[in-house]
Amino acid sequence: MKTLADAFEHTLKDMYYAENAILKALPDVIKAVGQGKLEEALSAHMKETKEQIGLLDDVFKSIGKKAEGKKCEAIEGLIKETEEIIEDAEGAVARNAAVAAVCQAVEHYEISRYGTLREWAKALDNDKAYDLLTRILDMEKAANNKITAIAVDSLNKA
Repeated sequence: MKTLADAFEHTLKDMYYAENAILKALPDVIKAVGQGKLEEALSAHMKETKEQIGLLDDVFKSIGKKAEGKKCEAIEGLIKETEEIIEDAEGAVARNAAVAAVCQAVEHYEISRYGTLREWAKALDNDKAYDLLTRILDMEKAANNKITAIAVDSLNKA
């Protein structure tokens, strides 16, 4: 990477990979948490993740590049942590609280990356990418707020 445009494309590929990896992992996470508010929130976010991938496709188009991912080690680590929690948890209460916590970590990572990408799009005078990334960022913030509320209002109390 030599330019801000290079850094933008590199990070965009990272997030494209991340969203696709999250989409692949979510069905197992949803199955593990069972019924309830967390399951509903994760199911809704799975639909949003599909939409976000489409929005990322449009961001790639805005820079004249083919949408492709580059392995995101951070998301791979968080997915592995989630799998370990599901495997190691012996009770639903602890499992769901721990899964919610790692889901928040995923959302925090995404919020950080999309916030950066959005500001880089602005610096690169790419209004289209800026608007698309703002939409994704807003979705990630809303998902984080929903998971936080579920954790605070019910999971942590259980």
